[in-house]
Amino acid sequence: MAPERHDFNLSGPLLTAKSAIDWKNEDYTRSAVASLVQGVYVVERDRQKKRKGSQALASPWWKSFNFQMLEQLVDDVDSSFFGAIYKFEPPASHSNLSTDGCPCYVIAFRGTLLKRKSLIQDLKLDFDIIRNGLHSTSRFEIAMQAVRKMVASVGSSNVWLAGHSLGSAIALLAGKTMAKEGIFLETFLFNLPYPSVPIEKIPHKKVKYVIRGVGYASRAGLALAMKIVSGDPLKIESGDPLKAWAPYLFVNQDDHICSEYFGYFNRKKKMEKLGLGGIERLTTHLSLRGLFMGNGSEPMHRIPSANLRANLTRSKQAHGINQWWRPDLLESK
Repeated sequence: MAPERHDFNLSGPLLTAKSAIDWKNEDYTRSAVASLVQGVYVVERDRQKKRKGSQALASPWWKSFNFQMLEQLVDDVDSSFFGAIYKFEPPASHSNLSTDGCPCYVIAFRGTLLKRKSLIQDLKLDFDIIRNGLHSTSRFEIAMQAVRKMVASVGSSNVWLAGHSLGSAIALLAGKTMAKEGIFLETFLFNLPYPSVPIEKIPHKKVKYVIRGVGYASRAGLALAMKIVSGDPLKIESGDPLKAWAPYLFVNQDDHICSEYFGYFNRKKKMEKLGLGGIERLTTHLSLRGLFMGNGSEPMHRIPSANLRANLTRSKQAHGINQWWRPDLLESK
């Protein structure tokens, strides 16, 4: 959701590509997929700076990992490139290249870009995340069409989704949409926005517990009240069709835009241990923000399960995609 600020250079893919190629290795996979997302950023910067041919800087971000860019996804409002479809193509001589576990196709989405020709539309979409309305935007519809087209063409097991910030919100929403239809896509979400006050950044644990408790109680009370009004007060969903889908979620502890996911998943675990998982699932499907803004759909950013990966290194660029190129200290949560 926050703009990508750092200058683009070639060090990321070149340094990563020199490491041992192993698609079964999480560090290599994360670095490679993050570089494909970065490629979308650089393609749009090339467009705005009118860099073409040998002057363009984007191609090393995917060619270094033996991908080709099949298609660029274009926003119909500002004509900016916001996504890309990549195809994996190992070189003819690849005796030393381990392709086991590699993706056949990756659909990647960039986040907000601080450039005049794309900034206004990107910021509008950031606001759509806050108001829980991203699913109604034309950019998401274009992304969803591309995902459905690729899945229908090559099969769900051959398609991965990836995104950073605003782009990760698009990838998440696309993945959730497909998962509800029983199609589970491997998905990589870097710095996924959690549109709420960053309670996780509060240093006092008791204060955090009180604030989260009040918010949770409010949602639970309203959810039960809505059940009563609908004439079905006691029916609480025993399962979740999305539970079988667990995207990879990459979060930095210092990033106020996504750090709240730590508290979110910790609360879910505690509720399950207390035997209150049903109430938790009920509140998960309710968005107070959406109701107040006239949008009653389920919260886009809430997911029942995820492979949470935490970057525990201190960084001034806690929201940047560049932190994910290198094997920084990670911790599974």
